[in-house]
Amino acid sequence: MKNLRTIAVCVSITLYSLSSSAQTGDVIPLNEPDLNKPKLFQNLPDNIPVKMENILSLFGVAVGQPVNMSMSDVTPFQFAGNVVSAISKYENSIQSIVVKSTNYPGASLTISKITDANGNVSYRGRILSMQHGDMFELKGDNNQFILVKKKFYDLVNE
Repeated sequence: MKNLRTIAVCVSITLYSLSSSAQTGDVIPLNEPDLNKPKLFQNLPDNIPVKMENILSLFGVAVGQPVNMSMSDVTPFQFAGNVVSAISKYENSIQSIVVKSTNYPGASLTISKITDANGNVSYRGRILSMQHGDMFELKGDNNQFILVKKKFYDLVNE
């Protein structure tokens, strides 16, 4: 009788384990990059020299104020929008400003001015839209700054 009970329990466990599954065949919720996003800056060149005086003037603009500036003397690239954020942290060693564009729908210009302990100043910046497949990143070399066009998914992993 004991053997019959043991066999019945083993058979029950085996049948139960075969009928249940720990993982389902559902699709894993991964966000694959949408490489077919429309290009926002397709009519602009891949490298645009930047007029830093115009960018530096942004740090004096108050939140909510409109801006309309030419990004370059060489390439016609007008950027218009409203300042949505302007912050200063760590005794002005990091200053950042965000401008939401009115002439490039969905795009935002983010510029940060970083001053290190020795007084050296560096700049970081991007023009980015989450709905589009291209963006610009500010690169500097020997006080010459250029906007370099990049693909959205070179920067962002979803």
